[in-house]
Amino acid sequence: MKFKRIILFHINSLFNLFLPRVCLVCGKPISASEKYICISCVYEIPRTNFHKFKHNPVSQVFWGRVMVESATSLFMYNKDSQYSNLLYDLKYSGMKDLARFLGARLGRELKSSDFFRDVDVVIPVPLHRRKKRIRGYNQAEWIVKGIIDVFPKEVNLDCLYRTSFTSTQTKKSKQERWKNVEGKFAVLHKDKIKNKHILLVDDVLTTGSTIEACAHVLLAVEGVKISVATLAKA
Repeated sequence: MKFKRIILFHINSLFNLFLPRVCLVCGKPISASEKYICISCVYEIPRTNFHKFKHNPVSQVFWGRVMVESATSLFMYNKDSQYSNLLYDLKYSGMKDLARFLGARLGRELKSSDFFRDVDVVIPVPLHRRKKRIRGYNQAEWIVKGIIDVFPKEVNLDCLYRTSFTSTQTKKSKQERWKNVEGKFAVLHKDKIKNKHILLVDDVLTTGSTIEACAHVLLAVEGVKISVATLAKA
């Protein structure tokens, strides 16, 4: 086995010599020990540290709209930032492992926070089955995979679903975003989440309309509490 690992290491090194792997943020070559993002860019991710504060700007998005126990985002999103490429790649470029990699970083923050310790089950915001078929995967599900790699919790993919296909939220106003998702989610197997503290997970929080729509139908189930975690806050 040791000899096999040595051979694989040299094969990978040779591959990287001719087709070097580059950082998805700065574009510079990365070493065999780095994954997707170079060490410098990992440390420079514009983290929010919202997991340390109860009444943070992510929580405040939902004030007066829907009852959320706690909420956080890993980093701040700016469309002009190099880091915006990460969200595009994990959503549209088939980079499921990137979603998992960033999800693990979010998971470490959740694990270290007092506000998420009593979470019972993690639910990714679902895609409509047609959109999932077109894209090939749901990026939120892969973010969840990364979260539970370091913050082990039950995952449920069966209870929350989209009832109809909706157009993208991109470039829509706050009002248009809400109309686009209002009444578009429903819950099955309510007994599986009864009296549970649910962590809703998505890639980006912009106006909060999608998560709000999900939370409303989940909170209709007896005893349910909702917390929220996203990779980024716009």
